[in-house]
Amino acid sequence: MDHFQDNETTTQKIYKEKAIWVGTFLGGPLVAGYLISENFKVFDQQEKARKAWIYSIIVTAIVFGGVFLIHDNVKVPNQIIPLIYTLIAYQFVQIYQKAKIMTHINAGGQVYSWWRTIGVALIGLLITVIIVFSIAMLVL
Repeated sequence: MDHFQDNETTTQKIYKEKAIWVGTFLGGPLVAGYLISENFKVFDQQEKARKAWIYSIIVTAIVFGGVFLIHDNVKVPNQIIPLIYTLIAYQFVQIYQKAKIMTHINAGGQVYSWWRTIGVALIGLLITVIIVFSIAMLVL
């Protein structure tokens, strides 16, 4: 069932495209999975919400696994890796959610505040750091 038929206004909130961009850049791929998944839930696309989580977990493992495999003598600018996964998440949103986000907003639907987006990003970053350091301590 499509929540937005006949210009129905919804009381559920979503994350805008720019919020997903900022949240992903600050918090990492797990935050992207959360933000995108939350939007899919509002759009009544539960299976896509689940897949967003799965993809974000896989990307997180690849990103951090890859970072640990880079030799010390290889110089990679600090922002390049976050920019790459942020661009991937943003393109994903453009392809799979942009139209529904616009429909939601045009129907008078609400969006989450920037404060919430930043809070989610910081919590996601903290969780990611704890997981990465825990794994690193087990391996070393």
